[in-house]
Amino acid sequence: MQDDLDQDYAAAGFGGRLAFGKAPALLIVDVVMAYLDPTSPLYAGVEDALASNERLVAAARDAGVPVIFTNIAYQPGGIDGGQFYRKVPALKAFARGSGNGAFPPMLQPKATELVLTKQYPSAFFGTPLASTLHTLGIDTLLITGFSTSGCVRASALDALCHGFAPFVVRDACGDRDRRPHEQNLFDMAAKMAEVVGEDEAISLIRQRR
Repeated sequence: MQDDLDQDYAAAGFGGRLAFGKAPALLIVDVVMAYLDPTSPLYAGVEDALASNERLVAAARDAGVPVIFTNIAYQPGGIDGGQFYRKVPALKAFARGSGNGAFPPMLQPKATELVLTKQYPSAFFGTPLASTLHTLGIDTLLITGFSTSGCVRASALDALCHGFAPFVVRDACGDRDRRPHEQNLFDMAAKMAEVVGEDEAISLIRQRR
């Protein structure tokens, strides 16, 4: 079945290749406690993806590749969350100060690294991410985080639309269920991004050392 699907998409003209650029950055989307704390209503069992993010961050820092983090926080009542907050009642977990938007102890941003707090799925929407990347001369984004079908996908699409080559790292992404995780990786690879494994991503990072 998968072979048929791959062949059908290829025959229809999907799945072109994007080149990895000369100036990449690592974008870590919402790797926060809401998805990692078993007491959280959004807990997703994505500890393996967290470990992959730790290794990617270490490689990026060693190679001098910029690392960018995002998290989520809302004002009381979600007044800054618009229709997205209404559509997904679970976002109440990200009330400012709740701790659910905090980064895990083993994946803390450095003082010199960019941290963006967002209210919508894409890391680009309502943030200075695009202008910051252009100023830094970044041409490629390695994208990781939670969830694959939500904020990772939205960020990958917006990266493409803003002129950056998105490379989604499958091992460093996670979702509540393997089915949307795999389905969205397939769709992103067909239409908007390159999807690579952790080993390939680290190799690409090290080449820019």
